Amino acid sequence: MGEYARQHDRELLDALESHPSEAFAGEAWRITVKGRDALRGSTTGGRWSPPNEFEVLYTSLARAGALAEIGYRLSLEPVWPSRIEHEIHRIKAETSRTLRFADVSSLAALGVDAKRYTSFDYAITQAIAAAASFLDFDGLIVPSARCTALNLVIFTEKLDSGDRLKIEASEPVDWPAWRSQQRNENPR
Repeated sequence: MGEYARQHDRELLDALESHPSEAFAGEAWRITVKGRDALRGSTTGGRWSPPNEFEVLYTSLARAGALAEIGYRLSLEPVWPSRIEHEIHRIKAETSRTLRFADVSSLAALGVDAKRYTSFDYAITQAIAAAASFLDFDGLIVPSARCTALNLVIFTEKLDSGDRLKIEASEPVDWPAWRSQQRNENPR
């Protein structure tokens, strides 16, 4: 995406540098609009991606996590968007320098307020992601804000090889079935 002029908090940089990193090799799940390249990230901004700073590929380490994340977003629409077709992709992912935060409480030392984690206030989490990218980490394993799954957030520009991500399988998402299951599991 090019250079940007973000100023990083020194304490945040120090905290991230002292946090152990790990390699990840495993399965991740991602939902896209049908026909979109499942390995192409986004620069539009999100919980772990400051807008227009670098490309981020959002995935979940659980199939149910990917469905929960996108299903939640779709549920915010005034009317469920029934004409848009989605696909769920199982991706083989490999990273070499990833930061893992197993739960929201593990993010507290970085300034994340557990009570606000599910909100759309992304300032702190975006700052963490920007600092991690600046320090050349290639991604984050972080708790989902929508379910108990962990998400793998990949900074695509930091991966050392294009062969680190591979689509293993893709299939259409059956949103009516998913919504019915959610209603059965979470009756009001």
